[in-house]
Amino acid sequence: MVQMIRYVLRSDGVTGLYHGLSASLLRQLTYSTTRFGVYEELKELFSSSLSQPSFPTLVAMASTSGLLGGIAGNPADVLNVRMQHDAALPAGERRNYKHAIDGLVRMTREEGWRSLWRGVWPNSMRAVLMTASQLASYDAFKRSLLTHTALEDGLTTHFTASFLAGFVATTICSPVDVVKTRIMSAHTQQGLLTLLASIYRKEGWSWMFRGWVPSFIRLGPHTIATFMFLEQHKKIYRHWKGLPE
Repeated sequence: MVQMIRYVLRSDGVTGLYHGLSASLLRQLTYSTTRFGVYEELKELFSSSLSQPSFPTLVAMASTSGLLGGIAGNPADVLNVRMQHDAALPAGERRNYKHAIDGLVRMTREEGWRSLWRGVWPNSMRAVLMTASQLASYDAFKRSLLTHTALEDGLTTHFTASFLAGFVATTICSPVDVVKTRIMSAHTQQGLLTLLASIYRKEGWSWMFRGWVPSFIRLGPHTIATFMFLEQHKKIYRHWKGLPE
């Protein structure tokens, strides 16, 4: 990770660390809003004043939300991977997308519209795992903390539950992240089983958790910030609408 940062700084300067920011924002607008929105709607639908959805039901709802989010966000995810990977490539091999919209237009023109859906199924499966391990585990951890500890429904509970959810999500999604990144950044298409066999021959089972630490450094704070903001947003919204909190 440190070597990669040094290489990017040496070749592109500080701005190279933010290459792909527009694609990342587009991904959040499509992928994250879809999965969070669908999950909250389903949870509201299956909840009542007398009962809450069981953990298996939360996992099922989160998986459905993740699948839809993965499909909706796939074009932006392909761009995000490519633009971030560009900085690590020699100048002659870079795609040099100016921004997310330029990337979408060029991909469609140069590779056809199918290129926008490259890796959609591995990506969607990753989205299913991510949403189930992140959203469902957060609700499960939060429920357990409120039931089995003296903590109340406040910032300490939200922080603890979201930290644990980030750890779970990073661990479960690590193998899929490795496969997804290599498929989306490849210059030639390769079958999933062929790719897995090739990775295993070169790296053994350790490939499954390659990059776990930088993934957690990214996903841990992101998960904490997301859920703490979401909890405050829901609290403000319910107060504004006069709904029970």
